[in-house]
Amino acid sequence: MDRIVLIGFMASGKSTVGRKLAELLGWRFLDFDEEIERRTGRSVPQIFQESGEPEFRRLEAALTAEVAALDRLVLAPGGGWITQPGLRALLPSGSLLVWLRISAAEAVRRARRAPTHRPLLAGPDPLGLAQALLREREPFYRLAHAVVDVDGRDPDEIARQIVEMVKDEWRSGRSAARGW
Repeated sequence: MDRIVLIGFMASGKSTVGRKLAELLGWRFLDFDEEIERRTGRSVPQIFQESGEPEFRRLEAALTAEVAALDRLVLAPGGGWITQPGLRALLPSGSLLVWLRISAAEAVRRARRAPTHRPLLAGPDPLGLAQALLREREPFYRLAHAVVDVDGRDPDEIARQIVEMVKDEWRSGRSAARGW
């Protein structure tokens, strides 16, 4: 296994857990939103507002292709990354996809506390929007090799759980048989 890709809904902790996980493993960490913002000079909400979601997804796809060959890397793409056709196929077989599973209610609660704006939850009924979006994306999230429930859990605890899961796979040799 050469890279871990944290997938999941917005506010599931991909960035926070990803940083901690990379630190524990001694790997590099890449947050797609932050890297796209750095490269474009615009925030994710600005990209959505000025250029639309398709442009943001195009930028994610380009970044995925660029980093696919890098090793010892923890990736935190956007919540909709997994829904884009062909992106998983860009990653070599040594990639572990971990779904950070969060409930819609917890995602909305965390999003309200966060300093960043979540354009896909804008509107009079953020919980209803979150529930609908989660239902739409869940079949894609289920493509992950592993699932970690995150509601009410500490990011350090979640990162340690993923490290233990990875160590168990390495020790058992199952990861090679599973293609990651």
